[in-house]
Amino acid sequence: MKRNFGLVVLITVIASILLLNGLFDKVGTFTTGADYKDINAKGNLILVNKSHPLPEDYVPDDLVKVNVKFNKTATDEEKMMRKEAAFALEKMFMAAERDKIELYGVNGYRSYDTQKQLYDDDSRTKGYSYSEQYDAKPGTSEHQTGLAMDVTNSRYSTNFGETVEGKWLKNNCYKYGFIIRYPIGMENITGYAYEPWHVRYVGVKAAEDIHSRGIVLEQYLNQ
Repeated sequence: MKRNFGLVVLITVIASILLLNGLFDKVGTFTTGADYKDINAKGNLILVNKSHPLPEDYVPDDLVKVNVKFNKTATDEEKMMRKEAAFALEKMFMAAERDKIELYGVNGYRSYDTQKQLYDDDSRTKGYSYSEQYDAKPGTSEHQTGLAMDVTNSRYSTNFGETVEGKWLKNNCYKYGFIIRYPIGMENITGYAYEPWHVRYVGVKAAEDIHSRGIVLEQYLNQ
């Protein structure tokens, strides 16, 4: 009996050591660091904000060029999104066109390095407080997920939310799996100022729920 008990203790200790060193892929809900990175990086409902950063070296493995009109400032990198999100954005832009609404993409995917350059440049030229409100620090930008796109009109209106295009986007984007990620009045939850041009792909089911309840992604994932 004592010999069996000692064997059980020994097995338990070895198993604990293996878990702590990440040699077990999964035990129950436990996942290794590599698994966690993979799960976060590939889900449409991944939460990326100031408290939930992406790994510096994360690059989506299914980026494609989005076939929509883009503002002339958009780079080749910024014309990319993850495949599912890109297809949904194309459908949304076509629906807008049928309604006589002309939308333009501004920037989609941004790498960690691109985001770092943007944040550093804005901090230097516009001030730290501006960057904290409107720019994400590298690693905390939704653009790095490949699931976000900034949208504008032909006039590149700074008051986009008040334009006919901005209102159409707000009232229709959920039908295609997108949400207005940083709505007005939710700054204390999202951590960012109102951005009526920033849409985030979460899938149709989640987008419909978030839209109908008037909540943000943080609240949806915390329910």
